Amino acid sequence: MASLSSDKVNLLDFDRAGLRAYFESLGEKPFRADQVLKWIYQQSVTDIDQMTNLAKSLREKLRVNCEIYLPDVMHSHVSADGTSKWIFKLRGTNSIETVFIPEKNRGTLCVSSQVGCALDCSFCSTARQGFNRNLSSGEIIGQVVLATHLLGQNPVTQSHRITNVVMMGMGEPLLNFNNLVKALNLMLDDNAYGLSKRRVTVSTSGVLPAMDKLKEAVDVSLAVSLHAANDELRSELVPLNKTYPIAELMDACKRWVGKGDRKRHVMFEYVMLDGVNDQPQHARELVQLLRGFPCKVNLIPFNPFPASGYERSSDDAIQRFWQILNKNKIVATRRQTRGDDIDAACGQLAGEVSDRSKRELKFVEPRFGENL
Repeated sequence: MASLSSDKVNLLDFDRAGLRAYFESLGEKPFRADQVLKWIYQQSVTDIDQMTNLAKSLREKLRVNCEIYLPDVMHSHVSADGTSKWIFKLRGTNSIETVFIPEKNRGTLCVSSQVGCALDCSFCSTARQGFNRNLSSGEIIGQVVLATHLLGQNPVTQSHRITNVVMMGMGEPLLNFNNLVKALNLMLDDNAYGLSKRRVTVSTSGVLPAMDKLKEAVDVSLAVSLHAANDELRSELVPLNKTYPIAELMDACKRWVGKGDRKRHVMFEYVMLDGVNDQPQHARELVQLLRGFPCKVNLIPFNPFPASGYERSSDDAIQRFWQILNKNKIVATRRQTRGDDIDAACGQLAGEVSDRSKRELKFVEPRFGENL
């Protein structure tokens, strides 16, 4: 599955509309693009010569001009709880991480959108690595292609199936908007993976203009990394809040939900940090913010990483927080930590980033409220 040549067109970079347009530019019928999509995403065929319902002349044309580029697999780990994590080597010096979480009735793939992260959330290991670049659409959907193949190849995981995709890996998806949308289109396309729109989720820290654009571009589910219900605290944890404060974020969430679709809601992610945002007054602030809004809250125990400066909230604190939300009719769940023994849990993904932001230089054993 290695790349052939970097100067060739990567067929994974096209959604169906883009691939049809590309085939027309080659003088081919657009429906040939649909056939290629089915070979790649439904039959897991990445060798153009094996696409036997294509004419030999077309296959030769594709061999000359195109490739199906997939990153190399650097490392593959399976957690004691069954979670799989892969480190994928990209062209150049960078690598990214992708995680698959098996559950009784579903299998969720956590996909990256950037090398590192362009944002600077203080509790996130990915953010600590800095930022290099956006992933191409082919590098985003390629994680799904590779994960599908690798799960099937491993006797331990070959019974697992990807039923859900969450854009919650490395990076802020909405800062890579165009490439993200093309990859999402392939996840939903019946000629590709054909996933339900309710089983594909984009997580954002609140890039507001792009949230509005996303609703118009593709019908998927939305998760918002909230982590605090007042601007002062959220700006410490999620610096993007200084640009798009909570009131504006909530207005954007209301636009996302809109009117007339009773099934549409927003998932708010809330990482639980000991003594920082896990006290009863923080829960009451969250109730006040979300009262009457169609949403769910996902309480996420903090997953430690070296020199983070934070500690995980106690089980008692999380339970007390949940009880306050539940008492006030805010639907909330406690996320079970998965894959932390292989650093595959939420907030732990780091990969290998040739940092262009020099962000990591400012971190020397930080602690909340001290030189953040």
